[in-house]
Amino acid sequence: MTRFLLIDDTDVQKAFAAHLRGLRERAKLSRDALAARSSVPTSTIKKFELTGQISFRQLLLLWQSLDDLQRLYALTQSTAIDSVMPTTIDEVLKDEL
Repeated sequence: MTRFLLIDDTDVQKAFAAHLRGLRERAKLSRDALAARSSVPTSTIKKFELTGQISFRQLLLLWQSLDDLQRLYALTQSTAIDSVMPTTIDEVLKDEL
C-alpha cells in the first residue's frame, strides 16, 4: 500500500529553514557571516531559521550562498512527478498509483 504524506506549506518552510541552517552550521558560518555573503540581513536569517518565514528572493539568495541553486532549478524542469500523483480523489482512495 502506498503511503501519502500530508504536508502543508508550513512544513515545507520549516524543512527549508532546517536544511539551510544545517548547511550554515556545517560550513561553520555565523548568521552575520552568511548575511555578508548573501546580502540577506542577519535578523531575517534568524527569523527564517526560527519560523521558516522568508521572501522567495531571500530564500534563493541564501540557497545560492549555501547550496547549488541548480538543484532548485532542476525541480522546475521535471514532469515525472505529474505522472505519479493522483488526479482525483477516487485514485487516492483506490490507491491507483
